[in-house]
Amino acid sequence: MLRIATAAAAAVLLVLAGFFVWKSRAAADPSATVPKVAAAVSTPETAAPARHRRAFGPPAASDADKEARRFARADKDKDGKIELGEMLLGRRKGFDKLDANHDGVLSFEEYTAKTRQKFNEADGDHSGWLSSAEYAETAPRRKAHAPRCACAA
Repeated sequence: MLRIATAAAAAVLLVLAGFFVWKSRAAADPSATVPKVAAAVSTPETAAPARHRRAFGPPAASDADKEARRFARADKDKDGKIELGEMLLGRRKGFDKLDANHDGVLSFEEYTAKTRQKFNEADGDHSGWLSSAEYAETAPRRKAHAPRCACAA
């Protein structure tokens, strides 16, 4: 008897979950609020039904949603306001990476350490200057990007 009651309760829960998912997708359908135009021009984007057009990409977020997410990222202590320390936190991390001796002062030598290291690595003959071939070694390495979809092949 307990197994039958459990199965019935699970079935009811599954039906309710399906209903709520269905309702949330219907509310998020942007074509539901757009009035139908009788003489619409058929383009590749409008030729497919709305349910198929939606599958090609997520709906665009509104500017207010984007700004709310940006504010939430900047508000580190989640108190609803952004203080100067929170604004400077990202720059503090970058400064700390460059400040090798952690004295709170960035000297010119600390600021240029990476460039000096790159120069010394490229100067293969240790002449103190770079030839054209040596300078070519300092060019940034570009990663080959894979195509975004199989259709670009």
